[in-house]
Amino acid sequence: MEYEYREAMKLANQLCFPLYAAARNVTGLYTPVLKPLGLTYTQYIVFLVLWEKDGISVTEIGEKLMLDNGTLSPLLKKMEQAGYLERRRSREDDRVVKITLTEEGRALQERAKDVPNMVAGCMDLPAEKARQLYELLYELLKNQGYGKTEHMRGEQK
Repeated sequence: MEYEYREAMKLANQLCFPLYAAARNVTGLYTPVLKPLGLTYTQYIVFLVLWEKDGISVTEIGEKLMLDNGTLSPLLKKMEQAGYLERRRSREDDRVVKITLTEEGRALQERAKDVPNMVAGCMDLPAEKARQLYELLYELLKNQGYGKTEHMRGEQK
């Protein structure tokens, strides 16, 4: 069968479009939930990483969130100015910047504790299908060279 580029180039035949649209819609669900906390979605996911493991490097945060230092550095600076974290150069290697939550940053976790349930309640997707989607997305990321297996629930170290 011959390759039909006109058919292949239809929006309805692109995997990228529903991924893009779904990602925008899902992250958009967080906006009204995070706004009272004074957080953006990107700040929230940085907090998720730090609440799980405090005192890690900017590079480690970037690896977990699949973000580069150019994106993270201004974000972390703003979070530091807000009093949520401290950025300090490592004593062992001054090229490494370690991020540590302040008391205020740790206390924010309690204030944000309902965010996952509130957002999940806005999604009209049965739990089993959500789990399948989660696994498929991480499989796709892993196949693209991203998304290390420790991101998968149940495989965390």
